[in-house]
Amino acid sequence: MLARRRQNSKYLGLIWPVDFFLDLDRGVKMDVTKHSVHTLVFRSLKRSHDMFLADEGTLAPEDVEAKRMREMCKISSEYWSVKDIARPKDAVRAVGSTTESTSKVVDERAEASQAVVAYKSGGALVSKSSGASGTNSKALVPRKAPEIPKPKWHPPWKLVRVISGHLGWVRCIAVDPSNQWFATGSVDRLIKIWELGSGKLKLSLTGHISAIRGLAISDRHPYMFSCGEDKTVKCWDLEQNKVIRHYHGHLSAVYDVTLHPSLDVVVTCGRDSTARVWDMRTKACIHTLTGHTDTVSAVECRALDPQVVTSSHDSTVRLWDLAAGRCLSTLTNHKKSVRAIALNPAENSFVSASPDNIKQWKFPSGNFLQNLSGHNAIINALAVNADGVMVSGADNGTMNLWDYRTGYNFQRMQAVAQPGSLDSEAGIYACTFDRSGCRLLTCEADKTIKVYKEDETATEESNPVVWKPDVLKRKRF
Repeated sequence: MLARRRQNSKYLGLIWPVDFFLDLDRGVKMDVTKHSVHTLVFRSLKRSHDMFLADEGTLAPEDVEAKRMREMCKISSEYWSVKDIARPKDAVRAVGSTTESTSKVVDERAEASQAVVAYKSGGALVSKSSGASGTNSKALVPRKAPEIPKPKWHPPWKLVRVISGHLGWVRCIAVDPSNQWFATGSVDRLIKIWELGSGKLKLSLTGHISAIRGLAISDRHPYMFSCGEDKTVKCWDLEQNKVIRHYHGHLSAVYDVTLHPSLDVVVTCGRDSTARVWDMRTKACIHTLTGHTDTVSAVECRALDPQVVTSSHDSTVRLWDLAAGRCLSTLTNHKKSVRAIALNPAENSFVSASPDNIKQWKFPSGNFLQNLSGHNAIINALAVNADGVMVSGADNGTMNLWDYRTGYNFQRMQAVAQPGSLDSEAGIYACTFDRSGCRLLTCEADKTIKVYKEDETATEESNPVVWKPDVLKRKRF
């Protein structure tokens, strides 16, 4: 009886004095020392440690079958493309009963033609095997993670001229194909023609009854097209300086107008959530591009498919098939309204801007290229020149200049409102490069047009590229 109780007490992890069990047999009640749970658990751990202390450094026996299966799985998953190419040297030497010199030649040829040769090529290990069918090369290990390419050096831009003359916000601008003059449209309902070299006013055109929001000058005809918040689209004959055609159809304000580079087609967009394609001569509406659910803020045309690109306040960018009049692709990466888009004249890509980010896209399917962060404002204007300089202008007067290829922000500027204007009137509504890409023109809320050009005295030593390479991380935008 006593032995059984002592055995049960061991299972419970308790230590009782021997006198306690003797007193239980005699029927005598004795005081028992009670221990806390912490003390009992600690004693149990100590006994367990003493029990297994002798086997502390002994490893479990190796399972040969499990090791073989693990090696087979690794060979099948990582070396499946080359596991049948390699042959041991002994097997090659054992082929046939040839002389020692012949077997040596066979060994060398077999080793050169069928053995797996690993070498370093561009940061990756590559296996080469040549046989009767030709040469085959495959990667054995993942290549090195790509790094951000070093940005190209661009000289900083500086303000060279401020042109005043409008009586309201300047909302749009277009440069003549001859690069001799440019036109601006304003909230004062006037279109003004300025000489590009001197900034002198040449002509003022009246005809709109509300703010002018878009201008486009034809490369193939002596025509200029304008649109505004009066729901109208007008065609101006630049030889007679008067309106010769009206395009009626928009149900609300028209925000942008652009011309097809090779067809006699005009494309407009506006607050009625549509983009309309017009025949330039017959004034007929060829297509009404529907699909956006909010104001269509900007539109661009190009010669290759997709020939029309639109951006909207519904935070999407759409690519359109001009022949069929339907949407080819909808880009939904932006989280806020997209107010500006610009085509790259030197690459098959374009860029779009919203208050959250600036994003680059690849034609024709609209593949995402990269994200440009840092311009934390409502971006109203974008422009790209052939040298790879991109400009973004915002509502608060900030203007950032970027290296288009790498997305490096090499200059930040703050527009200064002209004397007599409020500080809040420093917003930038439109910007464009001239035909040479050497001058930048901006339209601002202080009723001025500002002209910028590259600083000719700047060098790479005076204005170095502050660039820190970093490994690209996979992100979803």
